[in-house]
Amino acid sequence: MTWRRATAEDAVALRDLERAANVVGLAHVFGDRPFPDEGVLARWRATLAEPGVEVRLTDGALCAWDDTGRVRHLAVHPDRWGQGLGRTGLGLAVTDLRARGVAPWLWALQANHRARRLYAHLGWEPTGRTQPAEWPPYPTELQLRLPDSAHGR
Repeated sequence: MTWRRATAEDAVALRDLERAANVVGLAHVFGDRPFPDEGVLARWRATLAEPGVEVRLTDGALCAWDDTGRVRHLAVHPDRWGQGLGRTGLGLAVTDLRARGVAPWLWALQANHRARRLYAHLGWEPTGRTQPAEWPPYPTELQLRLPDSAHGR
């Protein structure tokens, strides 16, 4: 599996992959609300243009992180769940961030049990900080960090 750096031309594909993952994986959180296609596409376009942000993708998965250490996005198409793509994407981010001397951290939806199981398995720990998510109904996000002793891969 080859991961490549995303470009501005990938914005629609990134939005579509995020939609596919979220509509299935987060249906219990967002219910029958329509996916915010235009808002998510605008966010991807801005993210891809932002200095200090790395966005990598492969067939069926994406991972994005920035030079503050924040893992901004991780998504795997439901058809590819269980194949190690989330673990690999996170591993890319962690390796890059640690090479820069930056501590990895992220926000995860409290109710995203699948993602939180993966993060816990890889050693990510809650910091105790919470915030509302970006999209209605604004579910709670938990901040997680990866301690120096954890491998994250």
